[in-house]
Amino acid sequence: MPVRPPAPLTTARLLRRTLRRHRGRLAGGVALLSLHQAAEAAVPLAIGLIVEQAVATGELSALVWSVVGLAALFTVLTFAWRFGARLTEAAIHSETHQLRVEVAARALDPRGHRSGLRSGELLAIAAADAERTALIIRASTVAVAALAALAVASVVLLTIDVALGLGVLLGVPALVTALQALAPVVTRRTADQQAAAGATTALATDLVTGLRALRGLGAVDNAARRYRDSSRHTLAVTLRATTMSGVYQGITAGASGLFLAAVAGVAGWMAIRGRISIGEFITVVGLAQFVAEPVRALGFCGQLAAAVWASAGRVARVLTASPAVVPGQRTPARPARVRLALAGVSYRSLRDVDLRLHAGELLAVVAHEPRDAEALLDLLRGRVPADDHRGTVTVDAVPVSDLSIDALRTQVLVEPHDTALFEGTLRSNLLVHSAGPGPAAVPADAADPRLAAAITAACADDIVGLHPGGLDHPVTDRGASLSGGQRQRIGLARALVADPPILVLHDPTTAVDAATEQRLAAGLRAARHGPDRPDDPAAPATLVVTSSPTLLAQADRVLVLAAGQVVGSGSHQDLARTDESYRAAVLR
Repeated sequence: MPVRPPAPLTTARLLRRTLRRHRGRLAGGVALLSLHQAAEAAVPLAIGLIVEQAVATGELSALVWSVVGLAALFTVLTFAWRFGARLTEAAIHSETHQLRVEVAARALDPRGHRSGLRSGELLAIAAADAERTALIIRASTVAVAALAALAVASVVLLTIDVALGLGVLLGVPALVTALQALAPVVTRRTADQQAAAGATTALATDLVTGLRALRGLGAVDNAARRYRDSSRHTLAVTLRATTMSGVYQGITAGASGLFLAAVAGVAGWMAIRGRISIGEFITVVGLAQFVAEPVRALGFCGQLAAAVWASAGRVARVLTASPAVVPGQRTPARPARVRLALAGVSYRSLRDVDLRLHAGELLAVVAHEPRDAEALLDLLRGRVPADDHRGTVTVDAVPVSDLSIDALRTQVLVEPHDTALFEGTLRSNLLVHSAGPGPAAVPADAADPRLAAAITAACADDIVGLHPGGLDHPVTDRGASLSGGQRQRIGLARALVADPPILVLHDPTTAVDAATEQRLAAGLRAARHGPDRPDDPAAPATLVVTSSPTLLAQADRVLVLAAGQVVGSGSHQDLARTDESYRAAVLR
């Protein structure tokens, strides 16, 4: 029989899966917490019996045994709650961790995703929504324990008086059902609040990431105003959600109080009429007061379930997002003379672009419009689905869409303009590729000559020598402890250490001074295409997207993009002499 594909992970299925994969702890927690609530419900009954059997009769032995029994009841009550809560909390924290791992894995999936969420929103989902989704475990255990308490209380009340017991049995469900009518409103308000908070978090992440650029453009005030507006909107939405939550809690507390008063009043009338004894009256009043607790607990569960449902929907949105790119399974059989090729490619602002990067070649691309450069780099990263562009992109004669992720990453390394450094040391950042497969793997030894050569070629030796720790000098998250130029040089050195067959660089010298740029350009040329590099199809190829005349002068060939099309090709010197627009764009 054919195997059915798994059903899509809806919000309801996500919550059911959460409960299923912790069913052992959940069952233990439910049993112990239900025992705790049953023992709580038995306390008024025990006090009523003590009054009738010991206090009213004046028998000392009965009083002693009653006290011992009450102590045993409280012992069971205490330990059942302690261990039941421990099991429940362990399940909640375990599920929170598992959901965060799943969300993080989906967010970091090299195939990308079509969730439509920004990095800050994904961070909010992984941090807050994953934790809130796991609270379905608490809502479930508390609800079952509350129902167990109501069941015990109802049985005792039915035993004392059928009419009174039926009143509780019918009144409680009616009360809970009425309270649940407000749950959808709480869910909507909570979902709006979470979405607004996620958007504000995403904006904050973007602003912090681009703070240096904003300062350079003098746009800090505009950015702060935009964040302030977003924060105020989030505050307003949060206040509306909190107000609705408070209204819900107030109605729940008020309704349970009125229910308590009604039950106590009826029981008092019955005691006056002689239908129940004093001990039974005490039991009924105690149970009526106790019943308010599980009723409030059920109301809390309804409110919590509303928040859980909203968060689970956001988590499910991430986990069910389809991949942006569906990679193939092929690996290039052998290096081709043309290492990288674009044939008739149209994507976003690009129109019918043809590009050939030959083995051993250093090719520079000058894009008059930044959007053309970004579109080209996205294509070379393999982030663009085959259906989203026209034409073909091949690596060693194999279409990028047919390559496996590992094969593409092994063959092509795109070093972005905004260099991403990680918390650790200079050494750990430079050797980040050392564990990878294929040509990118290098010994994780600081004395390796390739590492020293890469540091020198990227003009990063002064960064290493500047600090007593050398390569062991600490680096903060995103390289905040380094200047922009230092980050760029460390990023370039890291790319040179990896030594990929095809290296793509985007503006690698925008934050360095002219003298350093001159040495860096020569070092890049020597490291990637020096005399010791063999002239064969396996020779590495380099593509640099830049407008730096120093880098352009080192290129074997320059390709010019304008309005999304290739409008020129040749050496830097020839283009600077014959193309006025090129000369205006690159000469400074």
